[in-house]
Amino acid sequence: MKQIDPKEIPTHTFNWGMIKWFVTPEQTPGAKVTCGEVILLPEEGHDRHNHPDAEEILYILSGEGVQMIGDEEPFPVKAGDMLYIPTGVYHSTHNTGWEPLRLLAFYNPGGAEKGLTTLPDFKEVPAGAVQKYERI
Repeated sequence: MKQIDPKEIPTHTFNWGMIKWFVTPEQTPGAKVTCGEVILLPEEGHDRHNHPDAEEILYILSGEGVQMIGDEEPFPVKAGDMLYIPTGVYHSTHNTGWEPLRLLAFYNPGGAEKGLTTLPDFKEVPAGAVQKYERI
């Protein structure tokens, strides 16, 4: 197995940020899980949703935000926090800081990432191209 180069993987973009799926059962021979880096832009996030067929683990790399799991009261998250979301449980993540909120997302079993491609704001930036941000 070779090293995974982020430049060789497309970027999935949304109004709230972007994702690079480094490992998926579809693109990684033998993989049973999915792993990707998620970037949530300042004051953005992904709304309440669930993954009916997969559990999810989130590991916060940098930034700060709030996390809701199981329709409970949202709580603060920051770099170094790890979160477990059981299969089918509703959750959301929102960036509350001035910088991007970066996290690793894992789905077990892999495949839940395909659902994101059906969202109305989904766009794919080809491998090797860079998603640009516009200053307001």
